[in-house]
Amino acid sequence: MFYKDERLALFIDGSNLYAAAKALGFDIDYKLLRQEFERRGKLVRAFYYTALLENEEYSPIRPLVDWLHYNGYAMVTKPAKEYTDSMGRRKVKGNMDIELAVNAMELAPRLDHAVLFSGDGDFRPLVEALQRMGVRVSVVSTIRSQPPMIADELRRQADNFIELDALREVIGRPPREPREIAPPAPAADSPDT
Repeated sequence: MFYKDERLALFIDGSNLYAAAKALGFDIDYKLLRQEFERRGKLVRAFYYTALLENEEYSPIRPLVDWLHYNGYAMVTKPAKEYTDSMGRRKVKGNMDIELAVNAMELAPRLDHAVLFSGDGDFRPLVEALQRMGVRVSVVSTIRSQPPMIADELRRQADNFIELDALREVIGRPPREPREIAPPAPAADSPDT
C-alpha cells in the first residue's frame, strides 16, 4: 500500500532486478519505473547499484548506467573484481549490498517508505532495521520464476511484497532480440547448378 503524501525512495539492486526480469521474460523500462513510483508517492531518491568491469573496452551496461544517471537516478557503482576460481574459471564479483544498506540507513530519517528491488535474503536485517526506525518497506522481486528469485525470509520480513511480474504491464517492455547478421548475398558471378 502506498500513500500519495509519503516520502519514498527506491533502492535498486541492478544485477538482481535484471536477473529477475530476465527470468520472467521481459526488460525493465526505467523511465516507466520511475514514473510509476513518482505517481505512488513523493519520490525522494531513486538509487541504482551496479558493479562495472573497468578493464573491458566496452561494457554492455555502460549505456544503461549513463542513461540512468542522466535521467534522475542516483548511480552507485564500483569496479567489479575479477578472479580465477579453484577450477581455473574466470569469475567476476561485484557485490553492492553494503553500499545499498548504508544509503538506506542514512536516508531512513527522511523517509516514510523504502522500496527495495532485490530478492537477496542478505537484506532481511536491513529491512528489519528500517522498520525499527519507522520506515515501511516494500520488496519487489518474483516468486513466479523457477526457482523463485526472492528469499522467503526477505519476503516475510517486508511490510509489502510486490510481485515483479504484476508490474510487467506498467514498467516492462519486451526483451530486445539479439541483432541478426544478414546472410551474405550470393556473389553475382556464382554459377547456378
